[in-house]
Formats: sequence, structure tokens, C-alpha cells
Amino acid sequence: MVVGTLKIEFRIHDNDSLKGKRKIVRSMVDKVKHRFNAAVAEIGSNDKWGVIELGISTVGNDRRHIDSSLSNILAFVESLYLAEIVDSRVEILNL
Repeated sequence: MVVGTLKIEFRIHDNDSLKGKRKIVRSMVDKVKHRFNAAVAEIGSNDKWGVIELGISTVGNDRRHIDSSLSNILAFVESLYLAEIVDSRVEILNL
């Protein structure tokens, strides 16, 4: 079994409330879940208006497929233009 994780940190410009942030987070999470059938959650910076941290996970039996899926998810989230990507990290584990 191969488990892939992707952590993405975003910066939101022109946002002044947690309500605005939650709207952006919900949109990202719903779109990624629908399109890629991956597990997605906000994993940090819950009380900061201008920062979003998302964790995304996929499971499979082929390391190349998991790596490709996570790369496609990152490109998709970037193409949404909802927030600026500041940092991203991929980790793939063979279990």
C-alpha cells in the first residue's frame, strides 16, 4: 500500500474575516473532493484570516500513480486562483 500526502499553504489577499476564509476553504475542499476523490481537510492556521493550510491524502498501490495524482491536484488547486500558494510539500510512504 502506498499513501501520498500533500500539504499546501496558501495566502489570501484582501480578506478581512474568518467567514470569507471559510468560504474559500469550502470551495477548494469541495472541488478537490469531487474531481479527484481524495481526502482533503484544513489542517492548521484555523484562526488566521490570511492563511490556509490544507492537507490532502490519496491511497493506492502504485507510487507513480500517487505522485501523479498529487501533482495533478496541486496544479488544479493553483488553477482555481482562489488564493496564492506559498508552500507545498509532498510525502509518499510505502506501507
